[in-house]
Amino acid sequence: MATLGQWVAGARPRTLFAAIAPVVIGTAAAAQHSDPDYGIALLAAVVALALQVGVNYANDYSDGIRGTDDSRVGPVRLVGQRLARPESVKMAAFLTFGFAAVAGLALVALSEAWLLLPLGILSIVAGWKYTGGENPYGYMGLGEVFVFVFFGLVATLGTLYAQVGTITWFGVAAAVGVGAIASAILVINNLRDIPTDSQTGKHTLAVRLGDAGTRRFWLALVVVSILMVGVMAIWDPFALLGLLSIAAIWRAVQVVMHGAEGRRLVPVLGSTGKYELVYAVTVFAGILTSRALG
Repeated sequence: MATLGQWVAGARPRTLFAAIAPVVIGTAAAAQHSDPDYGIALLAAVVALALQVGVNYANDYSDGIRGTDDSRVGPVRLVGQRLARPESVKMAAFLTFGFAAVAGLALVALSEAWLLLPLGILSIVAGWKYTGGENPYGYMGLGEVFVFVFFGLVATLGTLYAQVGTITWFGVAAAVGVGAIASAILVINNLRDIPTDSQTGKHTLAVRLGDAGTRRFWLALVVVSILMVGVMAIWDPFALLGLLSIAAIWRAVQVVMHGAEGRRLVPVLGSTGKYELVYAVTVFAGILTSRALG
């Protein structure tokens, strides 16, 4: 029987930055366009967090019953480490997805952004199918695409649209930036797991690219996020404050590119997640500064 602490660890708190950051930078995009709605932003954050936790529990369940997590290093694996019954973890995933759905309905009703309703349903289905079902796309090297689309484009632009009723090019650049970092979180997770994934038939993008290729891909995603700060600055130069976030990822870049493996990559997972949040917060701070100065 898993303890409360193990259930919390099973939710993988280090990945939750990937849920909050798109909401923060989506609100920054709303502020760059007009007046943001912080109540809507808070509700969007609740939805995003619930979706992320739901995906994490669903991944724990699906990988656990397939045996993919049996010899894996890194965070607690409730099913893989026999800490909780598979059905209990599956139920936790469904309950969390259900909570996300209820919060999402409230968000759509309050914002009257009805276009977000089908996107929300699709997000939940995609979250389950990542490693669940008969043909999980996470086992076919498409996990990064899912993360980029749903925890980058959809989460950021959905937050923007819910607040101001439109999509802006600043928002698109912001969405690409955080989407790249969110994908980088998954890439570093899969880089660490190449040995076990390749043995259990989980053909992630990291397994397909190989060790060296995956490291270069991770670095490319980080570089893309930095370039997007420059793109955002086209519409508001104060967005360049986002470049301060480089300090949050610099050490991780050195660790990854110098060949760290296994458990030595676990801190990089947290560092990449923190980078995403710092990235979003510093861009937002830049936009608020711009508004204050008029």
